[in-house]
Amino acid sequence: MSNDFPNSSDLLYSIHMEQQFFSLYGDIIIKLFLAMGLGMVIGIERVFAHKTVGMRTYALVSMGSALFIIISELVGEQYAGLAGFNPTFIAGQIITGIGFLGTGLIILRHTHLTGITTATSIWVAAGIGMAVGFGFYPLALIVTILTLFIFLVLWLVEHRLREFTDTNEEDKNEETNG
Repeated sequence: MSNDFPNSSDLLYSIHMEQQFFSLYGDIIIKLFLAMGLGMVIGIERVFAHKTVGMRTYALVSMGSALFIIISELVGEQYAGLAGFNPTFIAGQIITGIGFLGTGLIILRHTHLTGITTATSIWVAAGIGMAVGFGFYPLALIVTILTLFIFLVLWLVEHRLREFTDTNEEDKNEETNG
């Protein structure tokens, strides 16, 4: 009769390996999930605002930025004594790469620019991911909250200001034409 259940020594070894995995990589896993989650929060707002770039893009940009920062830290630890090696250069390259993505999102139609807010918010999502990657969790959370404030509250303020200026323009046109 075969026994499909692992014996106690196999089970203990498995538990030990799992604990060792999480003690080695737990911090990295937390960073990646936090960066992904904060990016998703911003993306959710963009979905509600009916924008083309949504949860998946923001989550990927933020998590990807955290990943590159984690890699730069790991590489920095491994090559700490190497002359001329600076792991912060990776962070600079993230900013350059996100700038390239953002440029592709900005479109000029006649005299009207679109996509600037999306491009800048992708840039901020990368910064959030970088903050998480370096372990600056409070900073990442504060910037996420401020970004949502900008999207939600300042959108309302901007909308009211545009209504006000449009009304004033209509009144001026009626005075000159009437």
